[in-house]
Amino acid sequence: MHEKMKKKINSFREESLNYHSKFPSGKIQITPTKKYRSQKDLSLAYSPGVAEPCKEIARSSQEVYKYTSKGNLVAVITNGSAVLGLGNIGALASKPVMEGKAFLFKIFSGIDVFDIEINESDPKKFVEIVKAISPTFGGINLEDIKSPEAFEIEKKLKKELNIPVMHDDQHGTAIISGAALLNAITYVKKEISKIKMIVNGAGAAAISCTRIYKKLGVNPENIFMFDSKGLLHFSRNDLNKEKKEFAISIRNPIQKLDQAIKNADVFIGLSIGGILTSDMLKNMARDPIVFAMANPDPEIDYNLAVKIRPDVIMATGRSDYPNQVNNVLGFPYIFRGALDVHASVINDQMKLAAVYAIASLAKEPVPEQVNIIYNKKNISFGKEYIIPKPFDNRLIVRVAPAVAKAAIDSGVARNPILDWDIYQEQLLDRMEYEDKMLRMIKNRARTNPKRVVFCNGEEYNVLKSIQILYEEGIIENSIVLGNKDKIKHLINENKLDIKSIIIDPKSKENENKVKNFAKILWKKRNRKGLTLYNSIMDMHTNDYFGSMIVDQKEADVVITGYSKNFSLSLRPMLEIFGKKNSIKNQIIAGMMLLLTKRGPLFLADIAVIQNPTSEELTKIVLMVSHLVKKFNIEPHIAMLSLQNFSSNSKISSKIFKTVSFLHKNHPNLIVDGELQPDFALNEFLLASKFPLSKLVRKKANIFIFPNLESGSITYKFIKGLGNIQTIGPIMVGIKKPTQIIPIQSSIEDIVNLTTLSVIDAQIRKY
Repeated sequence: MHEKMKKKINSFREESLNYHSKFPSGKIQITPTKKYRSQKDLSLAYSPGVAEPCKEIARSSQEVYKYTSKGNLVAVITNGSAVLGLGNIGALASKPVMEGKAFLFKIFSGIDVFDIEINESDPKKFVEIVKAISPTFGGINLEDIKSPEAFEIEKKLKKELNIPVMHDDQHGTAIISGAALLNAITYVKKEISKIKMIVNGAGAAAISCTRIYKKLGVNPENIFMFDSKGLLHFSRNDLNKEKKEFAISIRNPIQKLDQAIKNADVFIGLSIGGILTSDMLKNMARDPIVFAMANPDPEIDYNLAVKIRPDVIMATGRSDYPNQVNNVLGFPYIFRGALDVHASVINDQMKLAAVYAIASLAKEPVPEQVNIIYNKKNISFGKEYIIPKPFDNRLIVRVAPAVAKAAIDSGVARNPILDWDIYQEQLLDRMEYEDKMLRMIKNRARTNPKRVVFCNGEEYNVLKSIQILYEEGIIENSIVLGNKDKIKHLINENKLDIKSIIIDPKSKENENKVKNFAKILWKKRNRKGLTLYNSIMDMHTNDYFGSMIVDQKEADVVITGYSKNFSLSLRPMLEIFGKKNSIKNQIIAGMMLLLTKRGPLFLADIAVIQNPTSEELTKIVLMVSHLVKKFNIEPHIAMLSLQNFSSNSKISSKIFKTVSFLHKNHPNLIVDGELQPDFALNEFLLASKFPLSKLVRKKANIFIFPNLESGSITYKFIKGLGNIQTIGPIMVGIKKPTQIIPIQSSIEDIVNLTTLSVIDAQIRKY
């Protein structure tokens, strides 16, 4: 092994060990879902209050789904006898893998999991242990149990329990590879009933995969399955029950893989790395389909395969190659659908429904957000994309409902879903709260999409954002400003689907428009030193021209910034639009929205006013609280300072003055200060030390900083951490809808800020 490779492996090993050992150790923890801050909370959670739901469940067992977490709780259970890539390492050593499975359940479908490692190799005893603990769970995910015991264990548990049981190593791989097979065959335009298939491997996964391929239409007579001793055929006397299902009866059986693979259409590998040779691949039929799913080393190297056979469609179990057959595409959503209808079993109809849902999704246009996550420019159905990507957020709303419907149709559901639209929303709500809030914002923007001008059209990130905004129905149409040739080249080079109007204010074809806009601006500002000549010069720039388009009602929103500093981008907006008239002597301020687990938080001023006076702080409070109310959120405002209620500094004095004015003139506004950030964020700490504060028992959601430095440093620090979604700075106080994107913002930042701008335009209109 090369020294460089050794260093890379050792580095990854250390990184992995550090990842798992960092406090708290492991990857999962239990988090309370109910209040526990008072004695009453505890009396409800445990004795004596807990007796009441116990009585209800004793009267009717189905009530357990109403009063406990059973309906959203799965057990991931193993004995560690066949851990992927590691073999029989035992129950204890398998725990990191099982925690990882629990981790995936939670992040992809919102399902809670207890990982259970059972130190028992006897299948009968193992089944009895699982049966004994099954009342705790809504479903059982069996994992990493060796064959043939895995078949026996799953079969008995499915028969004797009335909750979903699935051995994911078998069925998960079968479902995902089944979807990939359907799409690969469709792409090469072959008939599934006529293909010749080689299956190398005859363990639990291979048996289950081949069973599902038969259900999808593969002719059993065209399937040749191999184990470590050769082809499965009836002349052999060493085959177990499962292997006999795929044995063939021919007089002179082909004993070797290299003979059987001639003119084969499909090779399915669930065996060992490197077993498929170059010569074997060369001898396959046209447009061969190769699923080399051995981990960590596939049956044939991906790069070698595509070099030898450029027409090959290749899938592996690895994330660094296209078409990863990743079980995470299936099991979180299969169990999600099964749990939500209280299914008594996961049957073949439910598994096939998942196959077809996954296969169908891969044929649809891929959202740009998925392209961004995987650092691709244009993912589309084809040789390198026959199954969806794991981080495609559409999976939960496609696969889970398909499984739930199949459960209902096949008669195994005890809690049928009546409104599928509401169910889809509930599925999305199971994700992190931050995602929910962002989804609510986007849903609101979609109700009335607007016309948007983008001043930085020569930037790839801006153009990519426009495509996403179109796809998500947030903008109605767009005007892109900049050099036409450069913009068209970027669009064509990156295969972007954008139907924007492209305008170059510097080109001669727009000279009349420039002059007309310049005259309008000159008339507004000729008594402030602006000459007509300078107005024309200004109007040749994108920011002035774009702002005037909105000023003249030819568009609704202007988005600028990105390639300039904030103050240079702000000046045209102020000169053309001016300030709002809703508050006397209105000011301009910048607000940042943080999407956190405690809900949305608003920070101001973080962009405009260097050292606001008490009067300016008052106006910032009123402007921001007015805007926050438009999102149906009650403002709870904390005025931040270095000290709590101590007016012995210039900063504290101006905050005291601001709060006194607001308490007197806006008594219904929930605002208080001076407050240190830790007290402002912890309502219980605040109540214990300052019980007379207006924010006691109120979660502060608006935080007003005493000066620009403190606000800007704080929000940039938070943004730099990268674990909290941020949107902004959001401009407040300007007369027309406009936003200034920070320099070199990400595509996600541009999309989110534009979305808020569309909502701003909606609010102003109505």
